[in-house]
Amino acid sequence: MIRSFSLFTFLYLFWLLLSGFFTPFLLASGVGCALAVTWFARRMNVVDDEGHPVQLGPRALIYWVWLFKEILKSGWDVSKIIVHPKLPISPTLVRFKPSQKTDVGLVLHANSITLTPGTITIDAHAKEFLVHGLTRTAAHGVVDSEMDRRVTGCEGKA
Repeated sequence: MIRSFSLFTFLYLFWLLLSGFFTPFLLASGVGCALAVTWFARRMNVVDDEGHPVQLGPRALIYWVWLFKEILKSGWDVSKIIVHPKLPISPTLVRFKPSQKTDVGLVLHANSITLTPGTITIDAHAKEFLVHGLTRTAAHGVVDSEMDRRVTGCEGKA
């Protein structure tokens, strides 16, 4: 039940953020839409720890701030490579074992790698990730990385 309430609250706040208007009709419409989506989600059995991972809580917010900073740094690095006259790329594939124990943690890690410019998760399994990097440094930077440790810390107890 707490996940349903959390989902409703998140959806309603998202509605308010996107709407930007606070007339009685739109406030009531937001409540109605958030209730309907929450009801449908409960009927489809998708209000669980994977579909709505409230267990991540504040740890996820801290992680997202760190990830945003890493995305900016990697974006800057890729921009420098693009404007460099010799275009110093060295496409590289690496395989490594992620340290996450939950599906949510594995998805968060794989998507975080892909969101970071210069790296793409090609294949993700609990036992192995296959990552393509624009440079050798970027590719080898995902192996036993700070991102891996932070995602594992974010997912909490397995």
